[in-house]
Amino acid sequence: MTATTETAAPVALEVQPLAAALGAEVRGISLADAGEATAGLVLSLLAEHKVLFFPGQDLTVDEHVAFARHFGELEAHPNLSNPNLEHAEIFELAASAGGIADEWHTDLTFMTSPSIMSVLNMVTCPEIGGDTMWTDLGLAYNSLSAPMKDLCDGLTALHDAHPHNRSEQMAIHPVVRIHPETGHKVLYVNEHFTRRIVEMSHPESEALLGLLTAWVQQPRFTVRYRWTPGAIAIWDNRCTQHSVLNDFEGERIIQRATVMGDRPEGVAAPRWQPWRPERRGALTRHDRQLLGYLKSERNLSEVGPKRDDAPATKGTTR
Repeated sequence: MTATTETAAPVALEVQPLAAALGAEVRGISLADAGEATAGLVLSLLAEHKVLFFPGQDLTVDEHVAFARHFGELEAHPNLSNPNLEHAEIFELAASAGGIADEWHTDLTFMTSPSIMSVLNMVTCPEIGGDTMWTDLGLAYNSLSAPMKDLCDGLTALHDAHPHNRSEQMAIHPVVRIHPETGHKVLYVNEHFTRRIVEMSHPESEALLGLLTAWVQQPRFTVRYRWTPGAIAIWDNRCTQHSVLNDFEGERIIQRATVMGDRPEGVAAPRWQPWRPERRGALTRHDRQLLGYLKSERNLSEVGPKRDDAPATKGTTR
């Protein structure tokens, strides 16, 4: 964490859980004045609740960035441009420019080393609607049957940046990752960026991915937050997904500092080899992306190791 002088200690800290699964609202703390002690407190609360909300913070861009830097290296966005703000460490979405992230996802899973956590400032929000939901991927995993857990533990999945019109930007991650700090198992597939199960045929992959992505969206695993201007949200991308409810009129602007990134580690090495069709035919078009990626990775491994901070692609990553 970045060292910063603490100007004041939190007074009468209030932590209010918002749902049984995850999420808590925190009051009595100023993130604008945060130093190492406050950042450490936030991390301990985040480990417990997975997503935290701090209403009424009203941070400037500089204060937002300074606070987020306590947790690691920041990146704006590898693919998308900000509609209004120019800043190398802030990613901005405006509803008026089509910036509504209304599909369940974990940030930047198409990168080799995806985001660890995100720090979001709600700049402008509608009076009604535009809430965000988060889901607890550890709880979702723990609620699977033993046979399904055993199957998922041995699989990997291909992720890409197709939603950003960058399908060539790909990475393979375990279907079940181990959280590096808690040691808990979490489901690590999402409907936005995950394309297929590497070890399965296309029809099998479609069936399993459809089941898992729907499974994590069950209300019992989620929290829903109603925004107010100036609120800050912080979430752990290693064990959550989120989605915006696209049910509002008017402008909605968020600014996000994204903390990069660790390489997801699975329970063990994949238990099966990647899927390869026995015969070529019309249906093998569904396998082209996976086979092309595996070929490019094989070629890269023959040349030398890939940089950990680079997106995993044929040549060259939300």
